[in-house]
Amino acid sequence: AYHEAGHAIVASHLPSADPVRRISIIPRGISALGYTLQLPTEDRYLMTKTELIERMAVLLGGRVAEEIVFGEISTGAHNDLQRATDIANSMVKEFGMSDKLGYVTFEKEKKPLFLPSSAYSYREYSEDTAKKIDEEVKKIIDETYQKAKEILISKRDKLEELAHLLLEKEVVEEADLR
Repeated sequence: AYHEAGHAIVASHLPSADPVRRISIIPRGISALGYTLQLPTEDRYLMTKTELIERMAVLLGGRVAEEIVFGEISTGAHNDLQRATDIANSMVKEFGMSDKLGYVTFEKEKKPLFLPSSAYSYREYSEDTAKKIDEEVKKIIDETYQKAKEILISKRDKLEELAHLLLEKEVVEEADLR
């Protein structure tokens, strides 16, 4: 309950985050113990750096909530962490959104002529650059984690209230979230 409440509280306090329509603690399949449904208010083809960072903050909100409330973390945030890491990687390697590395892209579309894609792993940058990319991705995630943590610490009362409501109702719709 705290995990899903963490996502929802962070989303509600970020101006560019897609609005949360529903949260649930009813398990779905074998991998999802609950979910937070966000739907954009409009179709978008482009996303700004701020929007990407806020999307990551929402994804990290569940893990942060566990840490704040229980002083412990679980494996429940695995998918959220993977998605946040993918966004940070894309920001650095594809979108040129790194202050340290600048307006450069490090990922090219892989189109091997004769080799299967798994055998094609050529990288067009140095080991030193790869290390800088890793550092930038970690920095973006760490800063975003801190942003989510600040929101949830300052809104701890709302986090508790929403988690208890979820435990009681199992599903909370947008109107009640507001």
